[in-house]
Amino acid sequence: MLKRLPAFAILPMLVLLLAGCGEKPERHLDLGLWYYQKGLVDDAVLEFKEVIRLLPSDPRRLTRHELEIVARAHYNLAVAYVKKEWYELALLEAEKTFELRPTPENYELQELIRKRKDLESLSPASKTAPG
Repeated sequence: MLKRLPAFAILPMLVLLLAGCGEKPERHLDLGLWYYQKGLVDDAVLEFKEVIRLLPSDPRRLTRHELEIVARAHYNLAVAYVKKEWYELALLEAEKTFELRPTPENYELQELIRKRKDLESLSPASKTAPG
């Protein structure tokens, strides 16, 4: 026979369930894309970084789906850094994307960022990422 739990014992469990104690990286990826589309690049960057933080850093420990999600987060982070004109960081993220998923699209992204970075380095007023 099951005992009925008092209300004070149920409330903390309910709060944990509603708070989403098992965060899903996909939610952060979607939110990051939404922020980016609204022009909130800094918020998008934070969400893409959260996706990366939530998943194992060793690609061998990732499922195929998780690998796709983390590669998309790195790709989107590279694009966001380009938008902020932080080409050094953008290139690092693009290289990570290609390392995770060596596709023609991901190769092209890193090559485009390299070219843009080289062009910017010729300009005397190039922007640098925060230290």
